[in-house]
Amino acid sequence: MRRSPALAAFLHRSIYAVMHNTPTRAAALARLVDFVPHAGMRYAHGRNTDNGPGNHTDVSTLSPYIRRRLITEHEVVKAVFAAHGSEIAEKFVQEVFWRSYFKGWLEKRPSVWEDYKHQRDKALTSIAGHPALAAAEEGRTGIPAFDSWARELVETGYLHNHARMWFASIWIFTLRLPWAVGADFFLRHLLDGDPASNILSWRWVAGLHTRGKHYLARQWNIDKFTRNRPSDTNGRLNEEALPIEEIFDYGPALPIRSYTPFDPSRPAALLLTEEDCHPESLGIDLSAIKAIGILRATDTRSPRPVAHHVQSFDEGALADAALSLGMKATQIESPASLTKWASDIGASQITTAFVPRGPIHDWLTDAYPSLESAGLELTETLRKWDAETWPRATAGFFKMKKAIPSVLNTLNINE
Repeated sequence: MRRSPALAAFLHRSIYAVMHNTPTRAAALARLVDFVPHAGMRYAHGRNTDNGPGNHTDVSTLSPYIRRRLITEHEVVKAVFAAHGSEIAEKFVQEVFWRSYFKGWLEKRPSVWEDYKHQRDKALTSIAGHPALAAAEEGRTGIPAFDSWARELVETGYLHNHARMWFASIWIFTLRLPWAVGADFFLRHLLDGDPASNILSWRWVAGLHTRGKHYLARQWNIDKFTRNRPSDTNGRLNEEALPIEEIFDYGPALPIRSYTPFDPSRPAALLLTEEDCHPESLGIDLSAIKAIGILRATDTRSPRPVAHHVQSFDEGALADAALSLGMKATQIESPASLTKWASDIGASQITTAFVPRGPIHDWLTDAYPSLESAGLELTETLRKWDAETWPRATAGFFKMKKAIPSVLNTLNINE
């Protein structure tokens, strides 16, 4: 019996959703195996085309896993290099480095994160209840392409990277909505929502990341790189808008913040966060770990509700990370419960993977007074990948791009 086209499309989207929304390391590794054969020329030629919901077959869709490090950048790049070599794998490897560039750039300019929160909260206060905001977030603007992207984001937690750029441009320059509220909308709904990559990408589109250089969505570009979905914008695109200007001067890039390294000679409690869900590859002595805690802090991403699918993915990833260590994990939901838990098990340090700027870093900063009063020290481990890439995020991506061969050589990722 032949399936109808509608049923076939539904089944394809359903299978895709199951495959790509399972928050486990096993699912991440399986997806990597599926993608590696296509990471060369197919990716290079097809990566800019948005094929529509459930059809993102020319890109890796590994980002929700890499964001939480259920699978690491090192593993992904090494697998692609082994299959294709440096020349053919170049475009994909550069995309992986873009994530590291943004992470390092924000880490070296922490005031940008603080200013984003200020602008977001101020804008949310001024625009609360405005029908234009509700229309944009619910996909009711009357711009068919934009509305389809809004619905896809809310329903699936994913948008093709090119669609994210078009969406952000229309949000800022055509709908004239605050960029920081748009960044918040993404951060609340994207399964791969990363504070640095997301916020700095929105700033780049607005013309703030590279001052005076913005990104304008244009009809010809949308028509060229969309398939099987609406591309019409009803002639409403503002293709003549000027970049946004800001008066802030964030000053020169700062060194990566100092931190206390893990001490294997002291009893430790391991704290797992959504920033890193593969402690086995951190390079620390796990035999010193007395207990595992899971920090459930997804709702710190925003003062507005975070999508259920994002919360579920975070919880699943953290549970999978704890399960892989074979130890029962304790749920941590407040600074007070963190302090009590670590004290009760006799730990003198709480250790975790290095926590970059973002909501989890803010949460732990708020917890410092309680930890200090109990004689507990927070120790961190910076991954070698980050130690090699983040310090190079001093200006634009070009400097990072030039350093890719050197970084991969240092990390023993060779053809």
